Amino acid sequence: MKFLMIKRCAWANASAIEMQYHDEEWGVPVHDDTKLFEALILESAQSGLSWATILNKRQGYRKAFDDFDIQKIAMYSENKIQTLLQDASIVRNRLKINATISNAKRVIEIQTEYGSFDAYLWSFVDGKPINKQWRQHSNVPSSTPLSNIMSKALKQKGFKLIGSTTCYAFMQAVGMVNDHVTSCFRHQACASTSSC
Repeated sequence: MKFLMIKRCAWANASAIEMQYHDEEWGVPVHDDTKLFEALILESAQSGLSWATILNKRQGYRKAFDDFDIQKIAMYSENKIQTLLQDASIVRNRLKINATISNAKRVIEIQTEYGSFDAYLWSFVDGKPINKQWRQHSNVPSSTPLSNIMSKALKQKGFKLIGSTTCYAFMQAVGMVNDHVTSCFRHQACASTSSC
């Protein structure tokens, strides 16, 4: 009974997999380059689809894309692309698959230039999460001036399929922005990087 009484962000109640993702991952600060790359690719893959669809395919993505090994993905051949296009465990879209490979190459370039993908991405928020105080889910934006800036910067570095809405969803997912509504049981925990 206690489980049912927990207050969550409204979107998290749509399915069991979204509820678990919300309760355990969404909004938790991520600083591992591989996990950041995975989140960026999955948010990009979600374009035009439901988030539940992507969550249900996440294990398929991890298997198909070598656990998001950036170095391996950057070296994928046309034969590998053809294999991926036949893999029903992922979104079989050539543009999205090609973008994943291209984006892996861009991440390597950023790692060389900035020391890590993490250091580059988190510089957009000065290294610490932005804590919002939304009362209702309907108040949460789908993009912001900051996600516009991030999207433009990533595109200038050659990233593909990384629009402002994708960037904002990514920022929410990896804890750069805490967009849990104030009544959500995760809001306070994710307001501090030490307790989330």
